[in-house]
Amino acid sequence: MISLNEAVIVEGKYDKIKLSSFIDALIITTDGFRIFKNKQKRAWIKDLAKTRGIIILTDSDRAGQIIRSHIKSFVNDGKIYNVYIPQILGKEKRKFEPSKEGTLGVEGLKNNILIDAFKKAGIFSENKKSAGITNIDLVEVGLIGADNSAKKRKLLLKKLGLPDFLSSRQLLDVLNTSYTKDEFKQKMETLGERREKWD
Repeated sequence: MISLNEAVIVEGKYDKIKLSSFIDALIITTDGFRIFKNKQKRAWIKDLAKTRGIIILTDSDRAGQIIRSHIKSFVNDGKIYNVYIPQILGKEKRKFEPSKEGTLGVEGLKNNILIDAFKKAGIFSENKKSAGITNIDLVEVGLIGADNSAKKRKLLLKKLGLPDFLSSRQLLDVLNTSYTKDEFKQKMETLGERREKWD
């Protein structure tokens, strides 16, 4: 079992069951979009962010993105760590139909994929400090501000195993928790070999 001090926020009870099989932590469900109307739960999550920090782990679809953004909008003071899962096509065993976007949610992923997502977010590192990668760094390598920035970001997100719809701000958050500045530059150098795909 992996012990975490932070509270983990997931969408539903099956996500909670999945995580509980290998993570020892306070796991809270948003009950999907019900979090939008549940003032008591929002206040609790806000308090937890201030006292121990929260980890947001939602599905890699649009609904998950909306829920994540909503949580971040009301938790304006406290520690938030974002864990992003890769977009993997498939259907959960308990469901008759795949999700609207055809990707697996938290409950449908193997434990090692989820653990890897936590590692990429820097959750297990002793000091969860930013690597100091800034928007200027993203501009310098063409991830923002260039004609082909969107294509370049999608290529990088695919290489990193992250959802392809992450904004440049969310990408910056992931980069700062997952890599040092030097590691980031190395990643960009390997992408430079595929420059023809950006045009």
